[in-house]
Amino acid sequence: MAQVEEVVHQARQTFGETLPTDFLSDEEYKLYERLYGPPVDTTRPEDIELLQSKHEEQAENVHSEKNLLFKEDLEGNLEGVEYLQDESLPEKFRNDAEAAKSEEVVGIQKELNFQRRRLKEQETDFKARLALFRDIAAANKALSVESGGDEPDSARINDAEEVDMRETEAENEESIDEYGMQDDFDIEDPEDEIDDFERGDSVRTHPLTAAARSGTAPATLQIPKNAVVLPVAAILRDASNKHLTEVAQKTFGGVVLPNSTATPSTAGRHLQQAPIALEASQKYMGDMEGNAYIAAIMPGAYSVIMNTLVEVRKRIGSEWLRSLLKKEGGPRILDAGAAGAGVQAWREILQAEWKSMHPDGVSDTDPAPLGKATVVTGSNVLRHKASRLLENTTFLPRLPDYNPERDHPTLGTPNVVQPRKQYDIVLAPHTLWGLKEDYVRKTQVQNFWSLLNPAGGVLIIIEKGVPRGFELVAGARELLLSRHIASPDLSEEPHTGQDSQYGPKEKGMIIAPCTNHTRCPMYTTPGQSKGRKDLCHFSQRFIRPPYLQRILGQKGQNHEDIKFSYIAVQRGVDQRQTHGITQGSQATAAALTGYEGSSEASSDSLWPHVLSLPRAVLPPIKRRGHVILDLCTPAGRIERWTVPKSFSRQAYRDARKSKWGDLWALGAKTAIPRNIRLGMKIKKEKMKAAGELDSERNDSDDLREFGKFEKRAKKGKFQKQRQKVTHGDSGDGW
Repeated sequence: MAQVEEVVHQARQTFGETLPTDFLSDEEYKLYERLYGPPVDTTRPEDIELLQSKHEEQAENVHSEKNLLFKEDLEGNLEGVEYLQDESLPEKFRNDAEAAKSEEVVGIQKELNFQRRRLKEQETDFKARLALFRDIAAANKALSVESGGDEPDSARINDAEEVDMRETEAENEESIDEYGMQDDFDIEDPEDEIDDFERGDSVRTHPLTAAARSGTAPATLQIPKNAVVLPVAAILRDASNKHLTEVAQKTFGGVVLPNSTATPSTAGRHLQQAPIALEASQKYMGDMEGNAYIAAIMPGAYSVIMNTLVEVRKRIGSEWLRSLLKKEGGPRILDAGAAGAGVQAWREILQAEWKSMHPDGVSDTDPAPLGKATVVTGSNVLRHKASRLLENTTFLPRLPDYNPERDHPTLGTPNVVQPRKQYDIVLAPHTLWGLKEDYVRKTQVQNFWSLLNPAGGVLIIIEKGVPRGFELVAGARELLLSRHIASPDLSEEPHTGQDSQYGPKEKGMIIAPCTNHTRCPMYTTPGQSKGRKDLCHFSQRFIRPPYLQRILGQKGQNHEDIKFSYIAVQRGVDQRQTHGITQGSQATAAALTGYEGSSEASSDSLWPHVLSLPRAVLPPIKRRGHVILDLCTPAGRIERWTVPKSFSRQAYRDARKSKWGDLWALGAKTAIPRNIRLGMKIKKEKMKAAGELDSERNDSDDLREFGKFEKRAKKGKFQKQRQKVTHGDSGDGW
């Protein structure tokens, strides 16, 4: 036994956390696992040559004799600048400097020779021990064959699974608050995603799971340096950092900028739900306010728009985007609420798709056709600043008025009005909350719809991922479904009364995030609710630019998780008809059974379309032996699906790797309805009597309750609570 333990200790010292295949006998391997746990990987040849690579690296890193000074660039990085020694210096100083340099070089050379000798000794000892262990392994293998032991070592076969379980045990300890969210800093780690792919994650993941993933890759978004960060830094160069910080904090509600695109955690804070304090469409804006807008608003707007564009591209497919690139004159885009940040994100998408169309490389003489862009900027200050960031862009002070008769001339009046411009994609981030009246918001949404190309135009509406922001997006979704988008599986009744002015419904569909066209299960009662805890929203992490980092005054954290709610719809195209997409109870039942055994290359029709799958509306809850998924199903219900290890190894493994916002295709063992905390309806009469102040207090109370739940979740002391939902007021105000 002592000899076995000595071999195991020596193997650990030699190979570290890795181990060669069939290196130890069964008895030695069991002792190795009991002492150190299973090895993380198999020892590779490059691991054996590690010392040689270190030797070469030491030789390359010889101290340079150049005279270098380091200075900080615009990004805060240090770059070396070589300088020439002034020959006019006195001879004494030059001699002293040369003597000091010579002594330094001699000392470094001695240290380097010592390191080389030590590395040589270690390398010789390493090779000797490796040869010895190879002989031991060969002898053990021969002994095993002679004894007739040909049974496989089950512990070694399940090695990868045990390693995966050890990795996920740490994740199981993450706190899940009453709101159903993980800690802000544990939402997603892009380094884990990269490691997964390096360890063969793309090979082990089911193809449907890979196709159903949402969000950007990598998960943490890096704002383009040359296209966005450096031009904005040049605009802000003449502004005082202190003055800019004071204006931004005063304008956007405080140190954490809660009245910007940011959605800071409300735990322990008294924050009100409020729209963005500066809108791109507002008419008056000072110079420093313009600087505060492009520094504090545009990074977050760019991030959420990029996330939604990536999701739209995944769900519609590449043919839609490639057809726009082949279109004469290129695609048309309207940015109605981000002062050009949406155009920058859209052009990044176009350039990436253009490169994928030319795998041999894109020449400078054949750039991507970016098309025509239109941006709404109400003030001259913001327009001048945004024009320095964008080329070939038209700027409008406001949107044209909505006129139903223009789009529906059959309503009784001839279409004598000149047709308006129409766009292939309309981006409307943060354009609804600032409007006070319901009818104005409805007119705004219908105006966006009328600006879409009727042959496949895409509209994306985005608001902040807080209760009120979600309610505005859900209200816009309900309006589009009730007045404009037809469902092929339902018998549509013609509009009557006031709705008759909008004309008949037309082809269209919701692209994301919904995979159903019924009433939103989290918005069963239209209007504003008090005490809402559950809402449909998502998260995007991005690296803050240096100028935003200076405004926030944070040094220990340079990333931000921004939460948002959105809806993306397409006009004139319904893939439920063209691609045979099924939604409803039938699609939900099929998704619950799972598509693990289906294959895209098979002749049968078992391979589903991703738009007929349920979507995770909250982060997965990982427990030992099972994973809990909170899904919005194609039938329009919120359900909690449980995927245990006994159900399917593939489904269990993919469920542990799934993220918030992903679609799910591999089924589950059980499904139960999830209790949704929608709060209590605020009646219009009560709101009018109380006035705007009470409305703000209600918003503040909602966020304070938010903070209480987050704080309890982090301490592990939360209890299940249910909020009563009233259905007495059936008004359609939102």
